[in-house]
Amino acid sequence: MIKTGTTLLAIATSYLLLLFTQTPKSTYHSLFISNSLSDNASIAHHLQTLTRRPHIAGSEANAEAAAYVHSVLTSCNIPTHFASYQVSLSYPLSRSLVLTNPPPEPTTNFLLRQEIYKGDPYADVADEVVPTFHAYAKSGTATGPVVYVNYGRVEDYLTLGKMGVNVSGTVVLAKYGKIYRGDIVRNAYDAGAAGVVIYSDRKDYGGAGKARCFPDEKWLPPSGVQTGSVYLGAGDPTTPGWASSGECERLSKDEVEKEGDVPLIPSLPVSAADGEKILKSIGGPVAQDDWQGSKDAPIYRVGPGPGILNLSYAGEEVISTIQNVIGVIEGEEEPDRYVILGNHRDAWTFGAVDPNSGTAALLEVAQRLGKLQKRGWKPRRTIILCNWDAEEYGLVGSTEWAEENREILASRAVAYLNVDCGVGGPGFQASATPQLDELIKRATQQVKDPDNSSQSIYESWTGSSSSSLFGRLGGGGSDYAPFLQHVGIPAADMAFGGGIASYPVYHSLYDDFIWMKKFGDPMFQRHVAAASVWGLVALWLADEKFIPFDYVSYAKELQLSVEELQNEISNKEINLIPIFTSIKELEKAATVINNQRKELEASKGWTTRNEDHLKVRELNDRLMMAERAFTDRDGLFGMSWYKHLIYGPSKHNDYGSQSFPGIDDAVKMAKNVHSAESWHRVSHEVWRVSRVIRQASLVLSGQLT
Repeated sequence: MIKTGTTLLAIATSYLLLLFTQTPKSTYHSLFISNSLSDNASIAHHLQTLTRRPHIAGSEANAEAAAYVHSVLTSCNIPTHFASYQVSLSYPLSRSLVLTNPPPEPTTNFLLRQEIYKGDPYADVADEVVPTFHAYAKSGTATGPVVYVNYGRVEDYLTLGKMGVNVSGTVVLAKYGKIYRGDIVRNAYDAGAAGVVIYSDRKDYGGAGKARCFPDEKWLPPSGVQTGSVYLGAGDPTTPGWASSGECERLSKDEVEKEGDVPLIPSLPVSAADGEKILKSIGGPVAQDDWQGSKDAPIYRVGPGPGILNLSYAGEEVISTIQNVIGVIEGEEEPDRYVILGNHRDAWTFGAVDPNSGTAALLEVAQRLGKLQKRGWKPRRTIILCNWDAEEYGLVGSTEWAEENREILASRAVAYLNVDCGVGGPGFQASATPQLDELIKRATQQVKDPDNSSQSIYESWTGSSSSSLFGRLGGGGSDYAPFLQHVGIPAADMAFGGGIASYPVYHSLYDDFIWMKKFGDPMFQRHVAAASVWGLVALWLADEKFIPFDYVSYAKELQLSVEELQNEISNKEINLIPIFTSIKELEKAATVINNQRKELEASKGWTTRNEDHLKVRELNDRLMMAERAFTDRDGLFGMSWYKHLIYGPSKHNDYGSQSFPGIDDAVKMAKNVHSAESWHRVSHEVWRVSRVIRQASLVLSGQLT
């Protein structure tokens, strides 16, 4: 008995010593954002290494970049592996664009080539850049008079219709910007066009007026072209809804076209110089003022013709191997709970902004976490660092991984934190599901503004924003989509400089290390700050005893969204009471779980430690699973892969973030057709949304009805 008592006393004493001498997690969190751990020179080295060659998905250079990411993560003592998939990717075989003008004007055969700038240090590898094209574009030829359609939005075609302009059988000329290029092509097809040419207008990308271009200034050179995908889905088009691993089931080319996510008319991207040349060939009515270009541009007319465009494109689709790089820091207490950080690696050209500024920041996060591990830190929950492949084609790498691991992610993932174009200039921006808002604010309050060290990022962020701080993740513009919109995992997307498509040399030959060093982030301090915010949010999610989610803010955000919807359809007999009622239930459940958390935090008695642990786990599970409840197995109408009914892409703009996307699309259709049946569908979508909100409140409450 004496021996047993002595043993028990020794164990208890050791436990107490361990408890009181263990370094608090908060100490490690403060250390993570300290100057002693951050390294802008290392980040610059990562970015320069990743961008020394063009590295499109499926290329040897991109495989080399994957190996580099793998080696850095491994050197940080992070167990790392490749998750490879065999996916359908497309590449150009031939392209031509010919403009025929009425005599005596000569015919123009466009070169479709981006020019190397004087002193370009990457001139020796510029020929490795794939010729400008649209991924998954329809092969074929289109000939017809040109019609200028502004940004190619649905409302732009309505404007042309009011002007009496018939688009059917024409080749349309659209400007990049406002909406996703795939939607530009689909809208043109819906309007009856035979083909599409999309150009980068100087007013949007060239600085307008007499602004100088890169390498002298940040603006896109006249020959610069925005390459990109026109695929409207997510993941490998031949494996919709399941992973492209091994000898899997695949759809045929005809079946892919029937799915409705690949274009059915050919398209090409062209430069500002080529676009302006085509514009000069167009007659007909003068376009309205907000369709016009910069002050020194020619007058824009809408056509059709008299210029005739002959567009020809031939592409090939091949099954290529892509490689996601996955690093795992296993949690000490809850290894089966995952905090996931993600960024993609593949680029259309060199990718200094998109995406490798984010990749460099991810490697910086990894190196700092490796240093924390050496000092004794271990996360409470598992942290997973993911570097995706083939994002540019349509979120392919992340989607295949999420589809393959759907069920385990649905039961274990706490949150997904995305950084794509991590740095494209000054100014912090964030989009998130609302329960993460306060956490991101808290992180930005602790990290200094890289452009003004006398204040925090939060102070500069709030000082520069006249509208809501946070965007919402409705669009499918980056790798958060499969996690949030398909599985229902809370998510955030963060960047300096406006994020995707917001910098002038986007997806062009000129998105290189020199552009970043001269204009994007000369001192690489924005990269350091991006890594600090990203990693700090991840550490809190991984280490805090209670998952730091606030669903009261979610309910308030939903209330604002419904009030906006109410204003939009105030003259229609649509009953929104079901949604208002379900939001009140959600707010009540969120308040109750917040109070339960406070009660558990206040009770720290030794005798109930194991019981408290189970209570904490159960409460955290409710917080983690509530977002899943906003999904519906049938998904959005006509876009069933997108399961989230609160946030999803607009049917006519994949970049656009839309609250209640199903209701929004139904309202747009009802306003067009004005039938009782169409308004009944609006009512049905209202009920669907109200049901998922109520499901979320039931999950938060943790009680069966």
